[in-house]
Amino acid sequence: MADHIPPTAIKPLSPQEGWHVQHLFFHVNHSQWSLQDDDEKTAACANLEKTLARIRSHPDTQVLAFSMVGPKSDIGFMILTPDLHDSDRFAKQLALALGPDVLLPAYSYLSMTELSEYTTPESEFKLELVEKEKLTEGSEAFEARLAEWRARMKKYNSDRLYPNMPDWQVMCFYNMSKRRNVEQNWYATDFDARRKLMGGHARVGRTWAGKVRQLITGSTGLDAEEWGVTLFAHDTYHIKGIVYEMRFDEVSAVYGEFGDFYIGIQLPFAELVSRVLV
Repeated sequence: MADHIPPTAIKPLSPQEGWHVQHLFFHVNHSQWSLQDDDEKTAACANLEKTLARIRSHPDTQVLAFSMVGPKSDIGFMILTPDLHDSDRFAKQLALALGPDVLLPAYSYLSMTELSEYTTPESEFKLELVEKEKLTEGSEAFEARLAEWRARMKKYNSDRLYPNMPDWQVMCFYNMSKRRNVEQNWYATDFDARRKLMGGHARVGRTWAGKVRQLITGSTGLDAEEWGVTLFAHDTYHIKGIVYEMRFDEVSAVYGEFGDFYIGIQLPFAELVSRVLV
């Protein structure tokens, strides 16, 4: 038998940048749950609450819990953490937190936070300052505008790689890919054309700032599709609105392929368990 490897001997599996993200959705096995008496149910709920608290206390780690709307699943979790070992361990702890066979897997998705390859490079922004804003390179006005841009891009990149997830009530998750059809092959399209299209796509998304928070995570080589999209809002009208409007954008209308949509509600823990474990 192989010697037991203590946890301290396992090397971290943290990426060179960004965090791992898991979306986990479960059905509640009410037949199994009903076999427990009141004391056992109270203890199980307390264990779930302690598990969530323990995970949230881990460095650079966030976990969100949702009551899922509709019969696709009953309860959902979103875990963000750097180390894949931690992500795997936390997912397994949550799956068993209410006891064996109470939470049954309904759907899961693994992805990573990532930067967009279509953001404007500094060299191009400098050219825009000279050609469009008529600023002289090296001038005080030029350097001031460049410093503003660098600060904005630093925050943007940090928010993409190391996001702070909001407590907004409505969560929407879906996966998506770009088409590879003969006449609609995103990856056979010239890079500059793709970047121009993505620029227009991003402008549509920014019109929903303050109403919808978006997190785009990459899943190429990690799960079934190429990206996971997580949206947060205070109103389902805004979730519906942004998805509807962006589907008219060429990036989605011509090249987008979408998976199922999962809608969850963030709730205080007591309300969450009373609703999910009715």
